[in-house]
Order: sequence, then structure tokens, then C-alpha cells
Amino acid sequence: MGHITTVMKFLFAFILLLTGLGGPQWLRAQTSPDDKPAPPRRRSGIFTLYALDPLSRTVCFADGKEGMAFVNNGWENRCSDLSYTLAGNGSLVSGIELNRMAAIVDLGTPNDLRGRYGYDDADNGGVGFASLRLEGGKVTILQNNDNPSKATWQPLLEAAKLTDIKSSANAPIQLGHIYLLRIADSKDKSSQQIVKLIVIAYRPEEAVTVRWELL
Repeated sequence: MGHITTVMKFLFAFILLLTGLGGPQWLRAQTSPDDKPAPPRRRSGIFTLYALDPLSRTVCFADGKEGMAFVNNGWENRCSDLSYTLAGNGSLVSGIELNRMAAIVDLGTPNDLRGRYGYDDADNGGVGFASLRLEGGKVTILQNNDNPSKATWQPLLEAAKLTDIKSSANAPIQLGHIYLLRIADSKDKSSQQIVKLIVIAYRPEEAVTVRWELL
């Protein structure tokens, strides 16, 4: 009897040990996926739009992923903010979802911006793109960067064209050009996105790669 009691005590202690070691892992394994925090909203990224791919011919700026999805042996819109179409020898198109309105403004190359606004930058540099920002509800661009600690901004005059929103806005694709994009919702006046993007690679009739950032 004493031998049996010793064995039972040993088994009981062993079970407690396993419970102590495995309990937390077991509890974590049972955690519902709904308890996980939502991923943070993307603010910028690089994305390649493919003209002939049913999924990545559009991009969603909420997460920086393809705007279409395969559903039940078909493909449906998930969240399409910008599209690449072969029309017009290759165009960027926005305002393609239901109730969406959009405007696209071609700002030209980095050198074009530098020439118009007078800040210092290298040839085809990134100062113009980097300095575009939303301030007090208005799009601004760097004015004076001689002293980085005392940099000043000025209104971007071309941003006035963002008020001309349409049910479908498009702009020809130009390699190296910087664009401003505004997306609004005709049913929800509080919904708005303003995005800057630059075409960093372009293969006509195949694919276009853009660097984008929400303002």
C-alpha cells in the first residue's frame, strides 16, 4: 500500500508540473482570433500594379495590398483606391468604387518641382516628394531648406486642382512623375484621402510601380 501511495503522489506532482508548464501555452492557443488587435493602418509603401493580373491591377491604400480578391471561384472588389489601365497608352485611375469621387494632379518630375518652388535639391532628388505635406487642411511644399532647423513651407499651387473631383479621374503614366490624389465619398463628406505618389518603374502594357504615402 505504501508503494502505491508513493506512486500516486509522484503522478499527482508530475501532473501539477505539466499543468504549470503547459497551462499558459494552452490558454494562449485557445485565444479567439477576434481578441487580436487590429493591424495599424498603413501610411506609405511601394506597390506594383499589373495590368493583366485580376487582383493586383488595383491597390488599397488602407493596407497597401492588392484591391481585388478571389471569392467563391470568382474575383471581387475588396478595396480599390487606384487602378492601372491600358487605356490612353497607360493611365492611373481613381474614383472607381461605388460613391467614390477623385482627382489626380500630375506635378511633373522632381526637377520640375524644384524649378517652380526654389528649394535646394540634387538632380532628380527626393526633397520635393518628401516635403509634400498636409498643413491646416492645405497641401504645402518646402520653401527654404538652407537651414534645416528653420525650414519653411509654402502652399502647393497645383493642389487647387484637387477640388475638381469626378466619379472617375485619370492621368497618363509618366516615369519619374509625382502625382497628388484625392479620394472622397459622395455619401460621406467626412471621408477623404489625400495621397502623394511617384512612379518609380514603368513597363508599358505590363506594370507600373509607385511609391505612395498618405498625407
